[in-house]
Amino acid sequence: MFCLVAKRGLVKTLRVGFFAEVYRPVTNGVVVAVDTLAQALRANGNDVTIVAPQMSGAIEEAHVIRIPSMPLPTRTPYRLAMPIPLPGALAAAADTFDLVHAHSPFVMGWTAAHIAKRRHLPLVYTYHTQFEEYAHYVPFEPNATRMATTRIVRHFADLADVVIAPTRAMADRLHDSGVSARIEVVPSGIDVRAFRDGRRSDALRARLGAAAGEPLTLLVSRLAKEKNVDLLLDAFARLRHSPLRLAIVGDGPQRPALEEHVRRLKLDRVRFMGAIARDELADVYASADVFAFPSMTETQGLVLGEASAAGLPVVAVDTPQNREGLSESGIFVPADAGAFAAALERAAGSPRAERAASAAAAERLSLETQVRRTLDLYRSLLGEAVAP
Repeated sequence: MFCLVAKRGLVKTLRVGFFAEVYRPVTNGVVVAVDTLAQALRANGNDVTIVAPQMSGAIEEAHVIRIPSMPLPTRTPYRLAMPIPLPGALAAAADTFDLVHAHSPFVMGWTAAHIAKRRHLPLVYTYHTQFEEYAHYVPFEPNATRMATTRIVRHFADLADVVIAPTRAMADRLHDSGVSARIEVVPSGIDVRAFRDGRRSDALRARLGAAAGEPLTLLVSRLAKEKNVDLLLDAFARLRHSPLRLAIVGDGPQRPALEEHVRRLKLDRVRFMGAIARDELADVYASADVFAFPSMTETQGLVLGEASAAGLPVVAVDTPQNREGLSESGIFVPADAGAFAAALERAAGSPRAERAASAAAAERLSLETQVRRTLDLYRSLLGEAVAP
C-alpha cells in the first residue's frame, strides 16, 4: 500500500472528484472502470467522490453526489445532467477537492472543468470512449455528428492538464485528431487475482448452455450496434457441424434484434444470458473455453483483460487497441465471419501453454499498477512525492 506524501513529509489524504456522465445502476465498461478505480484509490487511503446524473433506480450511496437530470430525446437509460446552479452538496464537496478527474467530455466533463477553473485545481480527463463511433444514436447526419463529436472531444481534452488514454492506439488517435494537451497512457485496471481464481462449474456451464464435453464460447458485452455482435453470430452460422456452444452475457438495446438474428439463422447453440452479477463473472469466465471479441470500437476492452486473466484463449477482431489490450496474446482475425469461425475452432483446442501465456499477459493490467500510475500523475500535477 502506498500514499501521497506532501512536501513537508506529512501523509496527505488526496481528495478527488470523479465526474461521470453515467453511473450505477447502469452497467457498462465506463461505469466499471470508474467504479473500480475509485474503490482502489479509496483502498489506498484517498477520498474519491463520484458526481453523476440522477438516474432511475439509483440508490443513495456514500461518496456519490447525484445531479438533477432530465431524459434524453432517444431511448436510452442515460440522462442529461442539469448542474447549473451547482447543487449545495456538490458546491460543498468541491471546496474540499485537491484535484478534479473528468470521465466524459460532455455536461459532467464541463462541470468538472468549471469547478477546476473556479477553484484553481488540476483537471484530468480520461478518454474512455470513441464517441464518434456512436453517431448512430444521434438523430442527425452521421458524418456531421462524427465531425462535431471529434471537435468536442479535442476542445475538451485541451482544457485538461493531463489526458489519460487507456492504450497507445487511443493516445495516437487523440494526437491525430489535433489534441495538444499532455497525454499519458494508463490502462484501466482489473482485479487480476479475482479473475484468475474463478472456479469452473458444471452447473454454471449447464446454465450457460454447454453440456459435459461441449466446448463453450463466451461473449461478455453490452448488446449494442457498435459492439458488432452480428459478426459473431454469422461466424457461428458457419459452424453448424461444430460442437461449439455460445453464451452471450450482457444486455442492451440491440438484444431483441440479435435474438431475431439467431432465429433467422436457425442457431440452436446460442444462449442469451442477460446481465450477470459482477461478482459471478470470474466463475463465468472460468467455466468457458474460448472468449470471442467482435468489437472494433473499444478504447481498451476491459473484458479482454478479464478473459486473459482467467486463462481463456481470445479470438478478437484485429484492431490496434485489441492487440494492445491483449498484449498480442490473442488470435486476431479480420472482421470476416469465415475467418472468425475458423479461429474459434482453433482456439477451442489451444494447448495449456497458450492459456498460461494469456493469463500472464493480463498481469500488466493489474489494479495496483493503474493506481500507482494514476497517483503518480496526480502527484505530478500537485507537486508532491510518492512514498515507496
